[in-house]
Amino acid sequence: MPSRTVARMERLSSFLSQHIGIEVWMASLVAIALATVMLNQIAQVLLRHAAKATLRTASVWDDALVQSAGRPVLAAMWVIGASVMARVLQRQVEEPFLAEVMALRDVALIMCASWFLLSFIGQVGQNIVVTRSSRGEEVDHTTIDALSKLARLVMVIVAILMSAQTLGFQITGLLALGGVGGIAVGFAAKDLLANFFGGLTIYLDRPFAVGDWIRSPDKSLEGTVEYISWRHTRIRAFNKNPIYVPNAVFTSIVVENPSRMSHRRIKETISLRYDDFSMVKPVVNDIRAMLQAHSDIDNTQTLIVNFNAYAGSSLDLMVYTFTKTTNWTAFHHIKQDVLLQIGQIIEKHGAEIAFPTHTLHMAGEAPDTVEPAQGLAQREHHSGTAARPSTTGGA
Repeated sequence: MPSRTVARMERLSSFLSQHIGIEVWMASLVAIALATVMLNQIAQVLLRHAAKATLRTASVWDDALVQSAGRPVLAAMWVIGASVMARVLQRQVEEPFLAEVMALRDVALIMCASWFLLSFIGQVGQNIVVTRSSRGEEVDHTTIDALSKLARLVMVIVAILMSAQTLGFQITGLLALGGVGGIAVGFAAKDLLANFFGGLTIYLDRPFAVGDWIRSPDKSLEGTVEYISWRHTRIRAFNKNPIYVPNAVFTSIVVENPSRMSHRRIKETISLRYDDFSMVKPVVNDIRAMLQAHSDIDNTQTLIVNFNAYAGSSLDLMVYTFTKTTNWTAFHHIKQDVLLQIGQIIEKHGAEIAFPTHTLHMAGEAPDTVEPAQGLAQREHHSGTAARPSTTGGA
């Protein structure tokens, strides 16, 4: 098989030499150059079509990818074409420099990849700023610029180390030195890194977003989220004071997000007098029927109306239900309507809402004789008569 290939190459070389006047290797160089030019033109056309397609999307990533890939991709194609031509030339020309072509090709490709990534990082930052500004959102230029510079610095260092290793340099000692330096920097900036990863957790897990009302039972923290950066989150308290919370805090506390509730709850205790004991059951039944017929109460959720306890001076009814709306203002309008209707039901049955009272029985008098506490106190002051307090239900 190899002998046949060699024979064909010799015949092709003889044909080209006799009819065209060039050698096979020279024709190969020309063919490789033409192929590189053709592929370069095709790549440019594809990149232009991709750029038009990204204009129809709202993502900041695809725009940055296409805009950053243009020149580095074309340069990489020329590097690959030149390296192939160099290998063909190496077989005909005894030049020591050509033996290093593969290493130089690898370094050039590393540079092209680094060029692309550096451009991509900068383009993403610009797109984020432009997109948020167009939406009227606040933009943290400082954080975006700092993260872009940090990513570019890391990219440059990695590219230099990879290029040095490709060219045959020993980088073990340099890596060891970098490891020690990295540990020192890590200890010095541990709080900054904790906040950074806390912000990353918020962006990935999305426990809350800008505009959400959040609170924490672990901290005196409640308000509306206004801004989330990589270092801190700004919360506007209900008294309109801003609260700046380091992102690392959110990795160690419980965060409640009432903005994502599905319903709002009405939970009230309605107290009747002990004198109205016979009215408890009809009042409970009418309140339950009223809630079941109420257009703003969700009957698919738990609905409880029951006589709940014999309290110190009242008969307590528990009212427990959920509204369909989660809007704070609308909820209070619905709650007001429910409470007013409950009051009307109690009034309709001739009952009254109880309030705390004390009945005092005088020593030596009939148990049903009631004397106001103030008069009793005056009598005790003048005559020293002892009094025994007791508690009963009543209005």
